[in-house]
Amino acid sequence: MSLYTAETRRLTKRRFTRFFVLGTLLVLAAIVAGMFFTNHKASPERLAAAQAEADSQYQSAVQQASKETADCQAAQGTPAAQNYPPCDQIYQPVRDDFRAEWYMDPTFNFREQFGFLVTALAALLAVTAFVIGATFVGAEWSSGGMMNLLLWRPRRLQVLGTKLGALLVSLAAFTVVVSAVWTGLFVLIAQLRGTLTGMTSGAWQSILLMELRGLVLVLAAGAVGFGLASLGRHTAMALGAAIGAIIVFQFGLGTVLTLAKVPFVEAYLVPVWTQAWMDKSAVATDWDSCDYSSTSGCEPATVTITWPMAGGVLAAVVLLVVGAAMWTMRSRDIT
Repeated sequence: MSLYTAETRRLTKRRFTRFFVLGTLLVLAAIVAGMFFTNHKASPERLAAAQAEADSQYQSAVQQASKETADCQAAQGTPAAQNYPPCDQIYQPVRDDFRAEWYMDPTFNFREQFGFLVTALAALLAVTAFVIGATFVGAEWSSGGMMNLLLWRPRRLQVLGTKLGALLVSLAAFTVVVSAVWTGLFVLIAQLRGTLTGMTSGAWQSILLMELRGLVLVLAAGAVGFGLASLGRHTAMALGAAIGAIIVFQFGLGTVLTLAKVPFVEAYLVPVWTQAWMDKSAVATDWDSCDYSSTSGCEPATVTITWPMAGGVLAAVVLLVVGAAMWTMRSRDIT
């Protein structure tokens, strides 16, 4: 049996991998179920009921406004007048303030809402990939399995590279299958509980490209988790680094930069770069600045982070972590 086949089987047979993947799938299933049961088709009956509710609310508002106006006029010249604004300024409802669509049950619009769901899927799978990648190699280091393997396969870089390859191929296959099922389920929800209006060939291409970027994010997270665990020769190294990055470099750094009034604080934090990668761009705003123009007045300055910029940072992090793991694998003693 080849080393690649053996590593793939070891990855897929691990109880931790199976339970963690099962937990991830249960979370995804809960999201699908929630979207299905909280959305409803915009049928003529539901539209009529919503229109009736809008009309009822409008009539109630008209009656209330009439009563308040009458009370205001009656109070003029008495001490009670101070409890009212000028009578001609009392709000008078108009029909446009009570539209039927505002009283309808939520309807799932695939084109408008599915992009967010793709991002949510990519984020959840990226966390799963990071943890599985870390435990996959970290368990071998902590149990001594890596040392035993190197006794009969002494080519260190080949061994570590094969393990990483088996991990990434498995993650890619898993992500592609889950993404396809995810898309199919929400297409079904849109047909039964919403609408597919506006899904042109260009819109489908945009969804596909977004899912491909999500796949890259998942593979990068798995590679980083694998690399960190290999650097520390323990799963705790990767998980500790992740927790430290969240606490120190997100909450801590964000707080310090805000107190120091550093412009474009969001640009130093991971979420905006992830958003830029998935949505093709993200805008960071300096709320303390004033970009004055004669047409719009004082507007805060902004900076746009594009997906190539985010992709470059993502590639640099992966290369740095995986490269360091390979270098230490080759140069450090295996004991």
